Amino acid sequence: MVPLAERMRPKTLDGYIGQRHLVGQGCVLRRMLDSGRISSFILWGPPGVGKTTLAKIIAQTLDVPFYTLSAVSSGVKEVREVIERAKKDSFFHPDRSPILFIDEIHRFSKSQQDSLLDAVERGIVTLVGATTENPSFEVIRPLLSRCQVYTLRPIDDNDLLALLDRVLREDEVISKLNVRVAETQSLLRYAGGDCRKFLNIIELVTNTFADKTDDFDYVEDDDEDDDDEASADENKVVADAPAAPEHVITDELVTSVLQENPMAYDKDGEMHYDLVSAMIKSIRGSDPDAAIYYMARMIEGGEDPAFIARRLVISASEDIGLANPNALLLANAAFDAVQKIGWPEGRIPLAEACVYLASSPKSNASYNAINSALQKVRESGNLPVPLHLRNAPTQLMAKEGYGKGYKYAHDFPGHFVHQQYLPDALVKAGGMSQSLFYHPQPNAQEDRLKAYLDSKWGERFK
Repeated sequence: MVPLAERMRPKTLDGYIGQRHLVGQGCVLRRMLDSGRISSFILWGPPGVGKTTLAKIIAQTLDVPFYTLSAVSSGVKEVREVIERAKKDSFFHPDRSPILFIDEIHRFSKSQQDSLLDAVERGIVTLVGATTENPSFEVIRPLLSRCQVYTLRPIDDNDLLALLDRVLREDEVISKLNVRVAETQSLLRYAGGDCRKFLNIIELVTNTFADKTDDFDYVEDDDEDDDDEASADENKVVADAPAAPEHVITDELVTSVLQENPMAYDKDGEMHYDLVSAMIKSIRGSDPDAAIYYMARMIEGGEDPAFIARRLVISASEDIGLANPNALLLANAAFDAVQKIGWPEGRIPLAEACVYLASSPKSNASYNAINSALQKVRESGNLPVPLHLRNAPTQLMAKEGYGKGYKYAHDFPGHFVHQQYLPDALVKAGGMSQSLFYHPQPNAQEDRLKAYLDSKWGERFK
């Protein structure tokens, strides 16, 4: 049986759910389709918001060849093969450029992305990429400069409920089950704006109904001894089929079904955020057992290892910070190791980093410092940089006093000289006599840092 998400995949924009800012009347992708020509672009958004579906609709609407590659399973060889096929298509149909759709383009290495440049530049293919990651960080600059980036948003609840109504009315399987939806909160919460996940949950729930639905029973009179009666009513129904029983979807039912199906772990919904939150809070609370348990839950549920690794890097700076600067080095090393060795072995460096972070002394002094400084910037605006700290690359700037009076710290004993670094307004607020942003916290590492600062600035940093 074809999955529900595939059965409900729309063929035209009229059936497409969400993304009105891109495909609504007069919006950018709608205008391109109406004109009959599109340029290369990248669709950036969370899972299940219609990136693949939109690419297929565009290809069908424009009636152009459509090639698709998955960055997970394709390499440079496959890219070159597709480009050669596209060249042949372009030779016979020079007025229409084939579309090359690359799912999870952020997983392509630099060399794989490089192999696309010439074909995109020459118009041999129109590239449509899909990614859940920020293209600014994951797509090489030369390729990014040749593509527009369009951001797709999570599907809102009203659109998901409209889709649910369509499923109940139109799906070839579920429409026969006499389903009534009494509550929708759990459906929407677990879906988290992910259309595919929403349909998968509906399918899981309604599958529990399918086995309970009675077939319509027809009993025919086939008495061969009574030819007249048989010929008069050959297919007479002597017992009307009973009506299919009503099946009701409730929040309790949805929750119970999902708990019985671990593979329904919602990698971008409530459970996803609950588990990563629990892992980080366990690290912060110095409980390595709890931290590794919640990591195991995410791994078993199919969480993206890169997501776990990123959260560990953040925690290393936010929660351990200056109390153990090696924590950030180890978290970064774990991130690199996962990318180099892949899965399932990647779980080992992740576990090492997780246990190390949870077992390290904690400090959020640097985290608090940047937040306080950002707040001050927002409150005070762009305060002038003191003249002696400014760069003076031209004679005019030098004449204006830029850089005048600056004391080069390395020319002084202990590589330190007492001078003003903060803007005047912050000095007047007490910035030279007390710390405005960084307040060392009591731990072995920061005690040493504080001792150094005290030797230079007195008791300014408390």
